[in-house]
Amino acid sequence: MTIESAAPLIPILIVLVTSILVILSRKRPNLREFWSAAGAVLTFISVAKMVPQIMSGQRIVYTLSTIAPGINLNFRVDALSLIFGIVSSFLWILATFYNIGYMRSLEEHAQTRYYTCFAAAILGAQGVSFSGSLFSLYLFYEIITIFTYPLVAHHQDDEAYEGGKKYLVYLMGTSKGLLLPAIVLVYVLTGTLDFADNITSGIFRQGVDNLWVSVAYVLFILGFAKAAIMPLHNWLPSAMVAPTPVSALLHAVAVVKAGVFCISRVMLSTFGIELLKSLNLGIATAYFVSFTILAASVIALTKDDLKARLAYSTVSQLSYIVLGVALLDASAVTGGILHIVNHGFSKITLFFCAGAVYVALHKKKISEMEGIGYAMPFTMGAFAIASLSMIGAPPVAGFVTKWYLLNGALTNKDLIIVTVLMVSTLLNVGYFAPITYKAFFQGKKDSWKREDVKEAPLMMVVPIVLAALLSIVLGFFPGFFTGLIERLFS
Repeated sequence: MTIESAAPLIPILIVLVTSILVILSRKRPNLREFWSAAGAVLTFISVAKMVPQIMSGQRIVYTLSTIAPGINLNFRVDALSLIFGIVSSFLWILATFYNIGYMRSLEEHAQTRYYTCFAAAILGAQGVSFSGSLFSLYLFYEIITIFTYPLVAHHQDDEAYEGGKKYLVYLMGTSKGLLLPAIVLVYVLTGTLDFADNITSGIFRQGVDNLWVSVAYVLFILGFAKAAIMPLHNWLPSAMVAPTPVSALLHAVAVVKAGVFCISRVMLSTFGIELLKSLNLGIATAYFVSFTILAASVIALTKDDLKARLAYSTVSQLSYIVLGVALLDASAVTGGILHIVNHGFSKITLFFCAGAVYVALHKKKISEMEGIGYAMPFTMGAFAIASLSMIGAPPVAGFVTKWYLLNGALTNKDLIIVTVLMVSTLLNVGYFAPITYKAFFQGKKDSWKREDVKEAPLMMVVPIVLAALLSIVLGFFPGFFTGLIERLFS
C-alpha cells in the first residue's frame, strides 16, 4: 500500500535547519555544539517515526516537483531507504558527541565550518536514503561530495589539499563522466527516472535493447565511485588526511555507504532482479567485486598506519554489500543490505578508537601500539569487539552478515564466491588480530603503571563503547533489520 506524505522531507529539513543554526552560532561554541547534537537527535526521531508504517507493509511517497515528464524531484520511504536513513541518522548522534570531545581536545581550527559541513553531508545522506528517482538520487549524491570536500581538506596543508584534490577528481569525474550519462541513457530507454515499486521487475520493459541496458548498468557500477570498487578506490585511502571523525563519516556514516546504497538501489529498483538474472549481470558483478574484497584485504595487511589499514579494510568490506545484492538470492541480498548496518556500527567504532589513541597517546602506527590495551582498556576493548565483527566472528554483528552471504552463495552453488568469502575472512583475521594481540598480549603488563592509564576524554569514550556494545546487540538481535529487508520481497 502506498501513501502520500511529506514525512521523508522532515529529516532533510531538520538537518538543513541545523546547518543554518550552526553557522549563526559561530561565536558561541557551546550553542553551536548544542545545535549539532539536537539536530542529530531530532533527525533520528523523525526517521524512526516512519518505522511502523513501513513495518506494516506501507510505502511513503512524496513528489516535490516535476521537472519534465518522467523526471521528478520526489521522495519515497521503503524498507531499503529506511535502513540507510536509520543508520546514518543514529550514527550522526554518536559522531556528534565524539566530534565535540575530539575537536575540543585538539583545539582544531574552523570548527564552525567543520560542524556545518558535517551536518550538510548528513543532509545529503538523508536525501540519498529517501530519494524516489534517479534524478533525486543524483542531486543528493553530489551534495555529499561538495560538502565533504572541506572536511577532507580541513587541515589546509599540502597533504590535505592533495587528498582533497584526489577526492574531487575521482568523485566528481565519475559522477559527471559515467553516472550522468547512465541516467540519461535510462531515461532515453524507459522515459522515466522514477524507481520501480517491485524489485523483481525494475523499470525496463520487454523489447528494450539488452546491449544498451548492459552499457547503462556498467556505467552505474563504475559511476558510483563512492562505493570504492577497484580500480576507482584510491580516493578513499588518500582522504585519510582528514580528522578522524571525518574518516568515520566517510567510512561508516555517509559517503561510502551512500555509494553502496546507490548501487543497491539502482540494481534492485531500476534494473530489477529478473532482468539482471536474464542478462547475467548480477553474477558478473559479484565476480568483479570479489577482486576488490581480496585485493584490498591483501593491501591492508601491508599497512602500519592504523587509519590506512582501516581504509583498505573499508574498501574490501564495502564490496560485501554489493556482492550480496549482486547474487540476487534472497539470503544473499539480506546479508548484503544488512552489512550496511553492521559495517556502519563496527567501522565507526574502529575509527573512533583510532582517533582516541591519537588524542590520548599521539600514536598512529600499529607498530607503536604494544601494550596500549593497558593504558586504554575501554578503547582497545571496543576495538577488539568491532574487529571481531569485521572478521565475522560470533556473536558480533558481522557474523550475521557472513552467515547470510555464505548461505546465499551455497544456495546458488557458487563455489567461487564461497571461496572468496572464506579466504577474505582469513585475511580479515590477518590484518585485525595482530592489532588486538599487540595491544593486550605484547609487552609486559607492569610496563604500564596504574597512573599511566589514559583514556581519551569521556565525550569520546562513551560513543566508542556504546557503538561497540550495539555491534554485539545487533549480533544477537538482527531481527528488526532482517524483518525490514523481508518487506522488499513482499
